[in-house]
Amino acid sequence: MTPTPAAALPAGPSVRYQPDETPPPRLSIGIGLQLAVLNIAAVMLIPMVVMRAAGMSEAYLAWAVLASVTVCGLTTMVQAFRAGRVGAGHVMVMGTSGAFIPASIMALVEGGPPLLATLVVISALVPLVLSWRLSLFQRILTPAVSGTVIMLIPVTVLPFISALLSDAPESIGATGAPLSFLVTVVVIGALALKATGPLRLWAPVIGVVAGSAIAAYHGLYDLERVAQAEWIDLPRPSPPGLDLAFGPDFWTLLPSFLLVAVIAAVRTMSSSVAVQRVSWRRKDRAIDFRAVQGAVAVDGVGNVLAGLAGTVPGSATTTSVPLTQLTGVAARAVGIVAGAAFIALAFLPKAFAAILAIPDPVFAGYLVILLAMLFAIGMKIVLQEGLGYREGLIVGIAFLAGVGLQYGMIFPEQVSGFAGGLFANGMNAGGFAAILMTLFLRVTAPRRTRIETSADLSELKTIRSFLSEFSSQSGWGQAMADRLAAATEEALLTLDDGVATTRQDAARRRLLIEARREANSAVLDLFVAPGGENLQDRVALIAEVEDDAPVEREVSLRLLRHLASSVRHRQYHDTDIVTVRVEAR
Repeated sequence: MTPTPAAALPAGPSVRYQPDETPPPRLSIGIGLQLAVLNIAAVMLIPMVVMRAAGMSEAYLAWAVLASVTVCGLTTMVQAFRAGRVGAGHVMVMGTSGAFIPASIMALVEGGPPLLATLVVISALVPLVLSWRLSLFQRILTPAVSGTVIMLIPVTVLPFISALLSDAPESIGATGAPLSFLVTVVVIGALALKATGPLRLWAPVIGVVAGSAIAAYHGLYDLERVAQAEWIDLPRPSPPGLDLAFGPDFWTLLPSFLLVAVIAAVRTMSSSVAVQRVSWRRKDRAIDFRAVQGAVAVDGVGNVLAGLAGTVPGSATTTSVPLTQLTGVAARAVGIVAGAAFIALAFLPKAFAAILAIPDPVFAGYLVILLAMLFAIGMKIVLQEGLGYREGLIVGIAFLAGVGLQYGMIFPEQVSGFAGGLFANGMNAGGFAAILMTLFLRVTAPRRTRIETSADLSELKTIRSFLSEFSSQSGWGQAMADRLAAATEEALLTLDDGVATTRQDAARRRLLIEARREANSAVLDLFVAPGGENLQDRVALIAEVEDDAPVEREVSLRLLRHLASSVRHRQYHDTDIVTVRVEAR
């Protein structure tokens, strides 16, 4: 009897609803509102900090916060929809980016909101370009780089937690802040570890409510602020326009904005990879890099909107990842509800005030749980393809650089004065260190043997000759060359089966093969026009489910699985990259 798709997949008990499944509306609304409520203050905080530090008026501050919340709401919904090349198709909350704080303050001080708007719009080209041709950067933005950036998020955010815990008014006594913080951490942590079913779904909200109750008892919850706020208020748009003079201040600050835009894009890529890791029942499911491209494209679109509005740019956050792990609900409907709730809250001052009145120690307690889970997710990403000597060194050096520079342990005066303090941020510093070291390895690596031809099986004779020469140069015999040729042939047969093309279309599709030796293994990278179903997933599934596909396809998949020690298939909108590793015998 053929099992159902859900039963056929190796089930991860934590995933109740995958992105392509539809949970009950009440469940979607409940978890979507959780995401919105628990992220709205963070979205508002960064533009508030930037505008106040730069001495902007209260009226402009209110507009900047409203614009940030609205843009983040719209882009959160777009991430869930995945329209063409735009959007990840996963629950990814968009937020304002703390990495832009120093550069944004300097832009406002030097040239006011119009200069900030211009720099943000231009820097939005970085994620748009990356999203369009992400396959060109796939050798640099590795799991070691992505995982390190995720692991450094807690390092970067910890000073904010310390500030949240130390800002409690002295007049209310010394026990209210630590007690409300402790209750929040203990309640969320205990429910996350032991609760099941609906109780686990609401663990974050229950913890925040419990912590807020303790805080209210000690006078930390500002009820007067909530009472004075209006129920509904229409926005008063005041975009600043663009500064097109392109004066000296623009050219001085532009490099900082472009550098931070790269880091923000890497963070979005890392967040997209992380959310895919926890959103599907099959834990060995291949990463969909087309979804990663879509997520980065939303970064670019959102930053264009933020720039035109004159507020701080943003990037995708990873706050939905631990909540997905806690609740087991990864359905796209959750992201749509969260984005819509952001936009609705932008027009409801009383709801805004109720959220902002939640005391800082309670938010700190919630963040502690999230950061612990994010650090673990980062480690999983780093380890997903094994951690060799070089990759381990990259992760170690980058992580220590991030920690050291974040906490002023490495030339603090010089670092704080360089590029507006860009590298005083641990995520920036560690991310750039990991990228530079990865670039160094790529540049200094031995030149790869390559051949370019058409992706037509009639070219197999030419490919066999190329692989025979590569095998001989690597010190292997004809037997290894035959195995490499067989693995390549089966990979091409399976890829060709995933795309319905005529013989003429196949001849026009270009194929690039790069071959290299790693220890006692041969690694082949096949670059070809994009196909359909992911080859890596198909190879992984052939031993687990009955396949209704033609016998020829199953034979090719089984032969490839037998010949290759590993198969990795990265699908981009413009290119498919299949990496086949064959062990020498």
